[in-house]
Amino acid sequence: MPERLLALVLVFAPLSLVSLGGGPSIFAEMQRQSVEVHGWLSDAQFVDLFAISRAAPGPGSLIAALVGWQAAGLAGALVAALALYVPSSLLLLAIGHWWRRGDSPLRRVIERGLAPIAVGLIFAGVVTLLQADGAGWREVATLLLCTMALLREASPYLVMLLVALVYAGLQSGGMIGA
Repeated sequence: MPERLLALVLVFAPLSLVSLGGGPSIFAEMQRQSVEVHGWLSDAQFVDLFAISRAAPGPGSLIAALVGWQAAGLAGALVAALALYVPSSLLLLAIGHWWRRGDSPLRRVIERGLAPIAVGLIFAGVVTLLQADGAGWREVATLLLCTMALLREASPYLVMLLVALVYAGLQSGGMIGA
């Protein structure tokens, strides 16, 4: 058990420091470490935990605690959550005062450089989740259509409702399985 707890720290503490853009930016590496490297979860379990973490109130990075729970029970959940939140919190506390002190050229350069990295990390997480879920052409088409609708400022509630109705209709028509 102590080895597994240490492994959780060694996975989540570094992820904490590169979570540019929030939890979604580290999903790809979290999935790789949890499924492929350590074998704590299967792809299907990771996708299920992702869905639970998104449906539950609170931060999307709740998935870290769920992975920790799966790997090592309650102690694993606590260790994974602390390893994900504490390092980045301490880093932000350390540089926060400097960062808030006005607009420096160095700060603007850092922000401009980190923005595309954050987008790339988030995109890699999306692709990883699609692959882990075994998404086919229908799911990818749904993703693209939803993205286009949301970029045109469609209501996310309306988009979710329409997709749910379309998929329910396809299922009732026998065009997709349950």
